[in-house]
This record gives sequence, structure tokens and C-alpha cells, in this order.
Amino acid sequence: MKLNELVQKCELRVITSLPLETDISDAYIGDLLSDVMGNAPSESIWLTVQSHLNILAVATIVGARAIVLCNGLHFEEATISKADETGVVLLESDETTFNLALKLMKCGLKG
Repeated sequence: MKLNELVQKCELRVITSLPLETDISDAYIGDLLSDVMGNAPSESIWLTVQSHLNILAVATIVGARAIVLCNGLHFEEATISKADETGVVLLESDETTFNLALKLMKCGLKG
């Protein structure tokens, strides 16, 4: 599924100016960076409550295409500034991580 479809269907706020035409095949939920590095699939959308710069490095290592900050939280300014360089799309949602995961599953993503 294309990221732009998920953004629309799940009512996600787009924070970066990167293209949204990338393919997303999986989703992963995690706040412990070492867990995400060891288990998140490539071409995934990553749901978290972490907003600091290190999430961009982790997303790049695992090949995650987008990071969604859940629970109405907002990314740190340094993270937003650096995101365009890494090619990782940043998104925000007012939904809880659980509710957003349910929406993603209804869209056809696996976890």
C-alpha cells in the first residue's frame, strides 16, 4: 500500500516535505530502540512515542519508510530538521498507538 493512502485513511498529519508515494508493507510498534533495530521489518511504518534524533538513525538502519508519533505528541524540532536528510517521513497522530494499529490493520497492513 502507498504511504499517501495510509495518511489519508488514518488521518495522519504529515510533518516532513518528503514524497508520500513510497510502498509500505508492514507496521511495527516499539519505543525501545534496540527492539526496533532487531525486529522492525523494512518498508514498514513505525509507531512510537519517541521523538528524538536517534529514531531517524534506527529507521534508516532497519529501512522503515515512515515514523508515526502517536498520542498527540509532537516531534522535536531537531528531528524534523534532520528527517529530510534521512529520507524518513515523519507523521503525527492524535490516536493511541493501539487504535492507530487497528486502523492500519483495517487498511490491510500486517504486523
